[in-house]
Amino acid sequence: MTVKIVRYEHEGDAAWGVVHGRRIAPLPGRYASTADFIEQGLDEAWSSRPEQASLPLDGVVLLSPVTGGQQFVCQGINYASHVRESGMDPARIGFNTLFTKAPSSLTSARADIARPPHVRLLDYEVELGLVMRRPLKEAASIGPDQLHEWLAGVTIVNDISARDVQLPQTQFYKGKSYRGFGPTGPFLVLLSPDEWKRWPELRMQLSVNGRARQDAFCGDMIFRPHQTLTELSNLHDLGPGDLIATGTPAGCAARAPGKLVLWVMKHLLSEQAKWKLFIKKGLVNPAYLQPGDLIQATIATEDGAIDLGEQLNRVVAA
Repeated sequence: MTVKIVRYEHEGDAAWGVVHGRRIAPLPGRYASTADFIEQGLDEAWSSRPEQASLPLDGVVLLSPVTGGQQFVCQGINYASHVRESGMDPARIGFNTLFTKAPSSLTSARADIARPPHVRLLDYEVELGLVMRRPLKEAASIGPDQLHEWLAGVTIVNDISARDVQLPQTQFYKGKSYRGFGPTGPFLVLLSPDEWKRWPELRMQLSVNGRARQDAFCGDMIFRPHQTLTELSNLHDLGPGDLIATGTPAGCAARAPGKLVLWVMKHLLSEQAKWKLFIKKGLVNPAYLQPGDLIQATIATEDGAIDLGEQLNRVVAA
């Protein structure tokens, strides 16, 4: 049975707890980071009982369950549907696109998202977040049945993106790393070995102002968690509490233009003119986020046995 971990603020103090229904059982340990919680508090969390739940969930301020000192690694174009809407052929995606996002972009599942004054094409991306359980400091071959050995749990990530920075400047890090561009949580959901096998059944849904935008199952990933962990193990060290966002499905505001327009942009326009046209078309696209918009994101299995909770983030002008 899953264990829902929450990091919260109550009476001025940050603490960790286990969610039972709509109440929290505070954990006795004080953990400065997600790494500290995973290294020292997992046994406490797994042994938590409903009768220990003394705080109402609605009576606390939610914080991101992934703290700012952790690495924030991301996968791009990892769902065939998103590859197509980006104007590419999934059959030609022969490599796993990996990049990092600033840990300072992490924020809570209820925080406002401030759109910087110079950003006009603000986009959303609901993603399944994987949180590391143990250090990964050398090359390893990780099988699909070994996820529970390496991963502590899962969480919701919304990879907020400034497309008019990310794409014209070809800077994923810069376009996705503004403060507050990484709503995470509300929960870090710990899974048993058998529950880890159900990750493909998780359904990701995102709506804006009550209108559905994204809806897909995590099983549609191109590069799966065990493959990504194996590849990352050959690149750099990962530690407990580090976060991997595994990509987003179709439904983003940013879409590739038609084939004729793409041909014209590629063969007849300069780079400067091409991106000027991209921004001009984006400004009349109502799908991009505006101040006042409310984003709702959920991830859960259809039977509700694994439920990562709900994000509710409002866009505001910075």
